[in-house]
Parts: sequence; structure tokens; C-alpha cells
Amino acid sequence: MEQQAIKDQTIKNEANREIESPQVLPAPAPKPAQIKKELRAYYHIKDEPKSDRVAMFLTSFAAVLKYTGYKGLLDAYARSSAKCARCANACHLYQVTKDDRDIPCYRTNMLLDIYKRYFTYGGKLKATILGDRGLTEDDIDDLKESLYRCTACRRCTLECPLGIDHALMTHLGRYILGEMRIVPKALRVSVIEQLEGQTRNTSAIPKPALIDTIEFLEGELKDNTGQDIKFPLDVEGAEYLFVPAVSDFMMEADTLMGNAAVMHAAGYAKKWTIGTKNYDGINYGLFYSDWALDHIIRQLVAEAERLKVKKIMVGECGHASRTAKQFVPVFGGALARPVVNCMEFAYEMLKAGKLKLKKDAIEEKVTYHDPCNIARSGWIVDQPRYILKSFCKNYIEMSDGGRRNYCCGGGGGTVSIDEMHDFRMEVGGRVKAEQLKATGAQIVVAPCANCKKQIRELIDHYKLDMELVGLHDLLLKAIVWD
Repeated sequence: MEQQAIKDQTIKNEANREIESPQVLPAPAPKPAQIKKELRAYYHIKDEPKSDRVAMFLTSFAAVLKYTGYKGLLDAYARSSAKCARCANACHLYQVTKDDRDIPCYRTNMLLDIYKRYFTYGGKLKATILGDRGLTEDDIDDLKESLYRCTACRRCTLECPLGIDHALMTHLGRYILGEMRIVPKALRVSVIEQLEGQTRNTSAIPKPALIDTIEFLEGELKDNTGQDIKFPLDVEGAEYLFVPAVSDFMMEADTLMGNAAVMHAAGYAKKWTIGTKNYDGINYGLFYSDWALDHIIRQLVAEAERLKVKKIMVGECGHASRTAKQFVPVFGGALARPVVNCMEFAYEMLKAGKLKLKKDAIEEKVTYHDPCNIARSGWIVDQPRYILKSFCKNYIEMSDGGRRNYCCGGGGGTVSIDEMHDFRMEVGGRVKAEQLKATGAQIVVAPCANCKKQIRELIDHYKLDMELVGLHDLLLKAIVWD
């Protein structure tokens, strides 16, 4: 008992002390040289810590509370009774597993209980009087498992009667673990490359490879359309800086050709550009670290400023679109530009008569998957449907489409974690696979890099008789060339 009391007091002291370590949450706008120095301290790690994780967790939690605005949110949530479990019925994971760890409010309460126990006067007093056992190593293991099972799709937020954003709580929990160096290798390595690597993009595609790919795509477009369609590079003063998920340059040739074709057909051939200093819209900071999220956004804004563009256009990627749309205004400051998604642009051009499409250009049965990051808020829901219905002869809606869509099963960065493949197939993606099968569609459109990877694997795993494409893949086939 005496040893436990000493340990508890040590934990309290660690949690309450001032945090001055340069590794934790650097100042808002450090200089480039300082960023690189901090990155080495922050990301260059070999293994997850094996001991003292309780003290480390509480120290990291205290730092996040001190340097960010999460404390007000936690105070509000801590005063709520977030235990009704209505969110369970909305969760695609819980529908399969029936495991408590997959109930969104269970996960939220794990964090709230720690917050109340160690960071509120009432919680500290109650623990002292009742002799609460406090946070344990087993609790951290449970948290780690639960937080990285969640795909952060935010469907549960539509059911919570108190308006609690359980996905934001998942992000906060991952943020704290990230400060402890507990981050899946796939996410950590990609962020290292994007922020301080030679290529500055998550797929480590060098500039010469980018140029070779673009030249190849231009040749393909010429052969297939007869049009001299270009991918402009480093054009100063263009209206749009185009940033797709960089993986598109390796895996989604038809999507990129469709993007260029739409710009050309709509009369914007000389009004857009790709920047060679930053051509990756991916931002894995959304999945585990506000620090990384901030600095990746700063790089995007810096590229827009370098080329003096008016707006930023994000390609077919849900989380890339959401991070740019929500956080360029937050972290970009005076250099922030308006952000649009490429489907919004195509929709506006189609409505304005600047983009002409062949009616019934696609005769197969087509359905549409809503990427959570652009649909859950209601931002991009009707636009892609309007476009598809204008040239697809047999368009069919998926059940629970639009804002209430089910996650593909690879959200929250889990699609990048190879160790979770079986879980993504058998648990995370099972509900989506059932939805896809029920449509009887021959083609499913998923305008998101992560969703494309996950759904292709689901189609393979469940032997579904359908093809996965991007929206711009089909637009490429439907454009009428004057």
C-alpha cells in the first residue's frame, strides 16, 4: 500500500508540473530551422516506450491541456452524462463486434474519467477520499487498442443527444499517445517524409518522377481524346493550385486525367497549376497530431503563396479536402486562400454550361460512396450526385447515403496500417461490403484516395462483381469536346 501511495503521488506530481520540454507542442509559428530541429526530437523514435507509460501519459495530457484549447471542451463534456450508448447503433464497428471498446461513448468516457480524476479538483478530492486506484498500464493498453480501432468517421455524432463529437475525442486520445511516441509506424514515417524528407510528400515521389508521370498522362490524353491537354507546372498567378493525394500519381491515372480534362474542357487550361515544391494534399496530422496537422497546412499555404495563386483546389481525397477546407483558414493566417474540392468545381462548370457531357455516356449500373470527411458535415453530398445523374443511365443510391453514410472501414488513417488489414476487411469494412453488394451495381464511385484503396480491397476480399473508380474517371469518358 505504501509503495502504491508513493507511485500515485509521483504520478500526480508529474501531471501537475510545468511542461518545458521542447519536444511537446512547439510555439505557433517557429522558424524553418527550428521546425527541423524540433522534428528530429519529435519524430525520430525507434520503439514505443516500455515503462513509465502512466506518468508519460499524464505528462502529455497536461501539456496538451496547457498549450491547446481542449480544456474547455473537456470541461463541457465532463459535465455531461455521456453514457447513453445511443451512438453504438450508428457505429459500423460495434454492429459487427458487439465489443464495448467499439461503443463511441465508452471510448470517450475512458478519456473523460482520466481527465476528471487527474485534472479537476473534484476528481482529485474524490480519488483521495475513496482511494481510487488511478490510471494503470493496462488502461493505456485498452486506450491504445480502442483509439486505433475507431475510424473517426463521426457517424456517431449524428446520434448523440448531447452533441458530443466522439471522433474529436478519439483524435485527442491519439494526440496524447502521439506525444508519448505511440503512433503507428505507417503514419509516423509518412509524416516524417512530408515534413522533413527530400521529397516532402507521403509517398516519397521525387520531382523527376512527377514530371515523367505527367508527361505520360499528357500523351495518354492526346491519344484518347485528341485534345492537347496539359498538366501545368509552377505557373505563377494561376487561379487554382491543384493538390491531389500524391498517391494518385502512382495509382489513379484515370482520375488525374479526368481532372485535367475537366479543367481543359471548362476553359481553365491556363488557369490552374501543380506546384513542384508541394504536390501532396495528404495530411496525416488529422489522424493523430495537431502539431503535424498545423505544419503540413503551413507547407501547403507556403506553396500557394510562392506561386501567387488565388485559390487551392484539392483532388479526389476526403481527408485532404477536409483538412485544407477547415484548417487553411485556421493555420494559414493572412496567407490563407479559399479552398474548393475538384467535384465542387466540376459541378459549378456543369451548371454554368461550361462543361458539356454526353447523356447516358455510362450505361452500367452506377452507385456512389460518400467519403465521410466531405459528406458527414453536409459539405459535399448533392454535387457529385448531380454530376453522375447527368451522364449515367442507371444511377442507384446506396442505403444510408449522404450525411449518414457508413465509413468504408479504412478511415482515420487505418487504411495505411498494414497490420490492421484483416480487421479492416472482417470488421471495419463488413457493413460497407454488405451495402455495396445490396446495390447490385457494376460500378462504385468513391472520390477519395483512402476509400479507393479500402473498397478495392473489400471488392477483392468479398469477391464482389463490381469495379471501383473515381468520379473524374467517368467524367473523362463523358466529356463532349467542341
